[in-house]
Amino acid sequence: MGWLTDEERDALAPAERALPRLPIPVQAVSSDEFVPAPQTPRQRRLERHLSAIGTELARHQGVSRRRFFRGASGMAAAFLAMNDVFGPVFDVTRAEAAEPERADARARALSGEFVMDMHTHFLRDDTRLEGFVRAREAVGKSGWNPMLVDRPQSIADLKFANYMKEVFLDSDTKVACISGAPSEVEQDWFLTNEMKAAARARINAAAGSRRAFAHAIVTPGYPGWLESIDRAIAELGPDSFKGYTIGDNTHKNLSRHPWRLDDEKLAYRAYEKFEKAGLVNVCIHKGLFPPSVAQRFPHLLPYCDVSDVARAARDWPNLNFIIYHGGYRYAGGGRAEDAWTQFERTGRVDWVTDLAEIPARAGVSNVYADVGQLFAQTTIAEPKLAAVMMGQLIRGLGADHVCWGTDAIWTGAPQWQIEALRRLEIPQELRERHGFEPLGPADGPIKRAIFGGNNARLYRFDARSRPALDGDALALAKAAYQREGGLRTNLAYGFVAGRPARR
Repeated sequence: MGWLTDEERDALAPAERALPRLPIPVQAVSSDEFVPAPQTPRQRRLERHLSAIGTELARHQGVSRRRFFRGASGMAAAFLAMNDVFGPVFDVTRAEAAEPERADARARALSGEFVMDMHTHFLRDDTRLEGFVRAREAVGKSGWNPMLVDRPQSIADLKFANYMKEVFLDSDTKVACISGAPSEVEQDWFLTNEMKAAARARINAAAGSRRAFAHAIVTPGYPGWLESIDRAIAELGPDSFKGYTIGDNTHKNLSRHPWRLDDEKLAYRAYEKFEKAGLVNVCIHKGLFPPSVAQRFPHLLPYCDVSDVARAARDWPNLNFIIYHGGYRYAGGGRAEDAWTQFERTGRVDWVTDLAEIPARAGVSNVYADVGQLFAQTTIAEPKLAAVMMGQLIRGLGADHVCWGTDAIWTGAPQWQIEALRRLEIPQELRERHGFEPLGPADGPIKRAIFGGNNARLYRFDARSRPALDGDALALAKAAYQREGGLRTNLAYGFVAGRPARR
């Protein structure tokens, strides 16, 4: 299932057999929701350069290259190679890559940082979205997770147990929100609202602390949608609501109920219920609708940009409108190079710049950006683009209005994204030309706010609750996992274009 045709899927290769085993993505990898872009010339150069660095340093350290790339020094080597290819964007030294003790010490020092990821996914037990399994198979030799190379994948890898491992054991994430996506086809919801609430309860009961939050999905225009809001509030106690203004994002060809945030006759009826219940966080999927997708589904384009955000935020000042993916248009089948070209030509990026300008233009302070695929997709293709978009969002919305979300586990265990933001800096030349402030150190005030402080404030996760996480059952399980040799992974799930599968 998904909207790739059989012909399109047949033209792609699973990265598990097509790509080398490296610790960060070196080519766009998609689920079966969109056709991935081919590897760019600079990504090919990165692949060759990183492979050579890994061979050299693994030999120096007396380990296999596979083992090297699974450790902290292998991750450092990846960002070192990215600086060599894309320019100095990441804070990393050759010493970290060459000396495992130094890299491990840095990783340990930052591992206690409070990371609150309010944008994560897994699939229901009775899912029929088997395309995600094929996407999982595409990961192995791509370097996102070498651990997948020698074992077959199944739909279980996209379900609850592996979600727990990848989010809470393989990354520094401390708290996560379980999200989902609706569909016109009832069975193709990633998770029902009831399933998300049950998973939240299961995790928190097992941990003995508040590790999990859960969305309820709102579906304006669907039959019985208002009653479903009432039922969720009364029976499930969601931590926030999430909506897809595109309607059905999984089956865009079937989407019959797109909607706008500023629709007084439809969406405002939901906001009234949210506000009355004290559920003030309204999470909205936006963007991921590049020109190639717009050509295929032109009727959905008016619902995917951020032109409806300002009025809704102005009319509902007591609600927080949290725009997922920062409204970034060029993921989901687009090309980061096109976004970078647009930025160099105009100083703008669809629809991120529009989102960043809303507070000044509309006089509102209740608009937020969850970075999601904005960060995941651009970091691997045009890291300067990731840096300038973060700069635009921080300048326009405020550092206290940019929030951490990774879209894991579609993009895999989120540790590589955490490491990327920790090391990311806007190059000096771009700061001077465009007036951006520095992002600062890994544990500096801006990155602390983005990683966890802003989400904690929005979701009223009191700082006094955090010490309980340090000694709960999940913390003890992670400590045991690491003692037994557990290594971090950097996973994603998808197909790759433009290269044959290896036999």
